[in-house]
Amino acid sequence: MSPRPSLQAVTFDVTHTLIHPPRAAAIYAEVLARHGTAASESQLRHLIPLVWQEMACRATLGRDRFASHPGGARGFWRRFLDRLAEHLGLEPPSPFAAAELWERFLRPDSWEIYADVRPALGELRRRGLRLGVVSNWDERLPQLLERLELRAYFETVVYSAEVGAEKPHPRIFQTALDRLAVGPEAALHVGDSRRDDLEGAQGVGLRALLLDRRGAGDVVDLAALLAHRECA
Repeated sequence: MSPRPSLQAVTFDVTHTLIHPPRAAAIYAEVLARHGTAASESQLRHLIPLVWQEMACRATLGRDRFASHPGGARGFWRRFLDRLAEHLGLEPPSPFAAAELWERFLRPDSWEIYADVRPALGELRRRGLRLGVVSNWDERLPQLLERLELRAYFETVVYSAEVGAEKPHPRIFQTALDRLAVGPEAALHVGDSRRDDLEGAQGVGLRALLLDRRGAGDVVDLAALLAHRECA
């Protein structure tokens, strides 16, 4: 058996891998209240992931939910907000609430970068590895990464709304490989979803690691990634 090619590139998921929105429920509650819809932070903390999962289940597997929505990404998030209100037994919120939330989640202060991210990305670059992003996101992602001062670490940012296909579809991974000019056998993908990141990447021939910050994956954080046999 011929030896496996040396690692040349690492790609990353974004949400819950590089960044997370610790105040999401509070931001939703604040914005909705300002537009006349009363919902508690505790209610929204429960409902936001529930509605996200519900809408994910309704989406066609592999097809980007943002670009394929009749109203584009903004239309998707308006429907997301309407669905939250339906669960709460409330009237649909003002469209201005969705517009404000769209802008709020473009602000760096709505997000938190995990403490291990910058040191790990810097070290991987120092080792000569090419870095990229592969994420199920709408068109705000490149601008958000710029504002968070993370964009410069990556040679390419590939997001589902641009490609028209979501992980685990092979197209989104192949797009990243093409832009990085590496073969799948020389690339590693890291993310927090077993289906989208681990199985999706492996299906294209990439090496893949499941990141679970609670300890149930291959690595618990990006500091552990640096010491993993795939990167060492």
